Amino acid sequence: MCGIFGLVTAPSAPYETELLWRSLEHLAKRSQSRGKDSSGLLFMNQADSVCKVIKGDLRIGSLLSSPTAKQAIDEALDAYAAVDDDVPFIAAGHSRLVTNGSQLDDDNNQPTVRDGLVAIHNGIIVNDAELWAAHEDLERRYSIDTEVLLALLRRQLDGGMQLPEAIAEVDRLVEGTVSTALFHPDGNHLLLATDNGSLYTLTNSKDLLFFASEYFPLASLARRINIDIERDFALRQLPSRNGLLVNLANFNLERFTFADASSTASGNQPSGNWTIAVEGIEGNEPERELVRDVALIAQAADASRFEKMLERNVEKIGKLKRCTRCVLPETFPFIEFDNDGVCNYCRNYKIRNQPKPLDELDALLEPYRRKDGKPDCIVPFSGGRDSTYALHVIKTQLDMNPIAYTYDWGMVTDLGRRNIARVCGKLGVENIIVAANIHWKRDNIRKNIEAWLRKPHLGMIPLFMAGDKYFYYYVDQVKRQTGISLNIWGVNPMENTDFKVGFLGVAPDHDKEYIYSLSLFRQLKLFWGAGKAALSNPAYFNSSILDTLGSFAARSLKTHRDYYHLYDYLLWEESEVDSVLLDEYNWEKAVDTDTTWRIGDGTAAFYNYIYYTVAGFSEHDTFRSNQIREGMLDRDTALKLVETENRPRYPTIRWYTDAVHVDYEHAIRTINAIPKLYR
Repeated sequence: MCGIFGLVTAPSAPYETELLWRSLEHLAKRSQSRGKDSSGLLFMNQADSVCKVIKGDLRIGSLLSSPTAKQAIDEALDAYAAVDDDVPFIAAGHSRLVTNGSQLDDDNNQPTVRDGLVAIHNGIIVNDAELWAAHEDLERRYSIDTEVLLALLRRQLDGGMQLPEAIAEVDRLVEGTVSTALFHPDGNHLLLATDNGSLYTLTNSKDLLFFASEYFPLASLARRINIDIERDFALRQLPSRNGLLVNLANFNLERFTFADASSTASGNQPSGNWTIAVEGIEGNEPERELVRDVALIAQAADASRFEKMLERNVEKIGKLKRCTRCVLPETFPFIEFDNDGVCNYCRNYKIRNQPKPLDELDALLEPYRRKDGKPDCIVPFSGGRDSTYALHVIKTQLDMNPIAYTYDWGMVTDLGRRNIARVCGKLGVENIIVAANIHWKRDNIRKNIEAWLRKPHLGMIPLFMAGDKYFYYYVDQVKRQTGISLNIWGVNPMENTDFKVGFLGVAPDHDKEYIYSLSLFRQLKLFWGAGKAALSNPAYFNSSILDTLGSFAARSLKTHRDYYHLYDYLLWEESEVDSVLLDEYNWEKAVDTDTTWRIGDGTAAFYNYIYYTVAGFSEHDTFRSNQIREGMLDRDTALKLVETENRPRYPTIRWYTDAVHVDYEHAIRTINAIPKLYR
């Protein structure tokens, strides 16, 4: 889920050092959008038999401009340019979105070094703990998941396998996503391999090779340095479970599939005694942990004391008057009951889970469908259950070749990221990650939460989630960069949460076409309500306001074209969705809830705790009520489900407050002290 890039020349290839340096810099900056948490560089100086690795907890642009990196680049370029040396120029880099292992420990940053192998890895190996347990003779040294890949590969190489065979064998063991550039200095080889297609090459097959995680960095590089990708160079995707072995001594390129990975290349024969030198560089960002395992929070010694702070007013909430048909309570905004106790939301409800035939969508997709195996649609992929099931159907039933697009704004939990890797790895689907500046995004969330805590207002809670709306902006950017015009959404038609704007005085629109639609009149009402609340609490006017306004523009003002909603053509059935996720993809569930809904979203547990504690209901009540109206669920079952699903999720709530650096105790005490909407 990171950005990897690099370039390799043949020995004494006729390229100016300035061109090589600018190409490396261009690829590095274009790859930065996939992760800004830490970075690393690798240079192989064959003149001195030294592989230099430089890495640290800073973004790739800052690393490139550091004196240490500049010296390493100069040394590698000087060796390449020397008249009396016949050596190639070999460089690679990594721009990291932190998952396994703290970025504050350079052993967990990439490139990863172990047993004479050096790898940069895009993706997540989700069963690394199980693999270490199954191979007890292999000693685990770091927290990063990439290490197990190198340990297993080294075992295969020492057993006599060549690199193509070794990566194919290891692929049978690992779960998740692995797109890697692996250097074997003693064997004088570079291995490029991917299990989901998130790797591209640009080469003339003669003396110059570039590689990157996505198509766009290479396409833009080709334009910048005037490479003709129609005539002299080929820009190609490495398909899922394919690889490319590069002989660094003679620039021989050998493509292979994992299914047929026999190779005559001497991938494990030493060609010299190489030194791998690793140097760490400290970043200039505040030293903040970006990853924390929710399961460990639940097991912490102080967990019981902090969990007890969370209220659960079951008895009082249980006495609320509720609709006799659904489960919405009397505290729900704009709710009214008729003489039979049926609410106006039930009386005005229009069946949404009544799709048109899937064959109609199949016919609509035909003009977009490609016959050459290249990607033909973008699937916005949050990693939640509905977008996961949509990706599954689009790939396996509609016979499309999708790219899954994910916007990670710092609130996608590690569980969510692991599930994304599980699905993309199993389906062999490329995953384009657009990663925000997570430090900045989380600071903006903190500022808005701290402002809200000064004067709590239920209508202003959506401000906590404003930063994720850039999702809509970047999906259009990804479409432009890939040249793919179509995107297919997996929005659940029953996830209507009108109550969120209802707390700002915006009445429900029972006739809207889509659950997220907001008419101009209702938008004006929303602005009026939010404006009044903000003016009464000047703390909202902080440096996060530009992020908030930009999010609104990305979500509401931009026109979107060439898209379909899968669930307009596919019946949504919870049992079917859960069965596919759990049985086919070994989907990971959260430690603090039985539901599969909202478990990869770090914000939901916190804001639902506020709604439930203060108003006596949450998103779970609205969702289960819609299922009742659709005839999918009976009321008694729904009541039992919401009672369970509304239990406070302490580990995830604590993960959230820690992630955004909000004082947990202060936040919970403030929320608990808010006057309830019930007695």
